[in-house]
Amino acid sequence: MSYQIAIDGPAGAGKSTIAKKLAKNLNFIYVDTGAMYRAIALYLIRKGIHSSDSAAIERACQEVEVEIAYKDGEQQVILNEENVTGLIRTEEVGNMTSAVSVYPAVRKKLLELQRALAEKADVIMDGRDIGTCVLPQADLKIYLTASVEARADRRYQELLAKGQEPVLAEIAKDIEERDYRDMHREIAPLKQAEDAVYLDSSDMGIEEVIQAILKIKADR
Repeated sequence: MSYQIAIDGPAGAGKSTIAKKLAKNLNFIYVDTGAMYRAIALYLIRKGIHSSDSAAIERACQEVEVEIAYKDGEQQVILNEENVTGLIRTEEVGNMTSAVSVYPAVRKKLLELQRALAEKADVIMDGRDIGTCVLPQADLKIYLTASVEARADRRYQELLAKGQEPVLAEIAKDIEERDYRDMHREIAPLKQAEDAVYLDSSDMGIEEVIQAILKIKADR
């Protein structure tokens, strides 16, 4: 019987970083939903399907199988039994991913694939709607958040380290606006699942958050 951990929360809360490190700690599979979307986008490009052709995209979704596997500790993305890990990070694939991820058919297909993967292996998934929509029966649900100020400062420090000259107030404004969009979108809005554990990481480091989640899991 597989064990499922769902981590939801707003942008900048550190969900992906925490999920990846937890997966390594627990020897679980981290399900990179973004990579799965990119694999479908690659398939559409190969088929010569335009991003505006919703009917063709819907048909193509019936032909696609995407899996996440690990080899030597590295994530591998498998598209119809082909390892496409090195092919899905191009700008062309990124643009197609952005354009087609809005289609209900693509989202439905990914939902099916993600649930199927979670049935076969111990998984950790992070996002906006994992505990509420993708894995409503998850064994452990975490709602990981942090104050706007803390998230803005983290992003500010990241950009400074890259040699950029960010404006902290603008970053905070962008985060607030994204929070509003995520919480008010029509399909699967961001919200805390009723049975999720609320975890505010505003004053916590990465390792502190990981240890907190491991303790929550152990106490179950």
